[in-house]
Amino acid sequence: MISNSPYRSAGIWFAPLVLMALMLIAECLGDWGRAAFAYDRGLILEGQWWRLLTGNFVHLGWYHLFLNQMGVLVLVLLCPENLSGWAWLRRVVWLSVFMTLCLLAFVPQMHRYVGMSGVIHGLFVLGLLPQVMRRDLIASGCLAYLTAKIAWEFFAGAPVSDEAAIGGHVATESHLYGVVGALAYTAVFRTLRGEEAFKASPAQDNIKE
Repeated sequence: MISNSPYRSAGIWFAPLVLMALMLIAECLGDWGRAAFAYDRGLILEGQWWRLLTGNFVHLGWYHLFLNQMGVLVLVLLCPENLSGWAWLRRVVWLSVFMTLCLLAFVPQMHRYVGMSGVIHGLFVLGLLPQVMRRDLIASGCLAYLTAKIAWEFFAGAPVSDEAAIGGHVATESHLYGVVGALAYTAVFRTLRGEEAFKASPAQDNIKE
């Protein structure tokens, strides 16, 4: 039987699992990790620039971490791209720094931020857009939902239940700037046709079991 399942490739899962492991390690550091790595506007302006990246890896608590871990898993299931580790690293670093720089520049009232949700929103856009270009109806529906979600959050804010669940304010601005960062990424690196993905060899196209 010919196996066409994209989920059999180690390249689909390796980098996302590494990302999830890094978030788990950061949460295990507890309050010390949040104090050392969270996005903190005042400390960033004093020169602690690493917080533009590391603030995305720490969370408010275990449930907040769980939600973002599940977000990464759903991302892989909906957008199973066979990307190199370098491509994943570039995407995560770009989206992390782009989003937090936008917070720094345009949301001066936000003094602290933690969590990967803004980056995950951007990763969804990067994963869905090539599928939409291929006229995939499921991907188109998912992207439409994501667009509507961002619009709703912009005008109405996050549901109170979401904030109660994670134990803090939902930074909807991070979701918006994560999406904007993804669109900027596609323009800079020209990824709309999936150029970052590994190409399957003819032998791989005919794997049998």
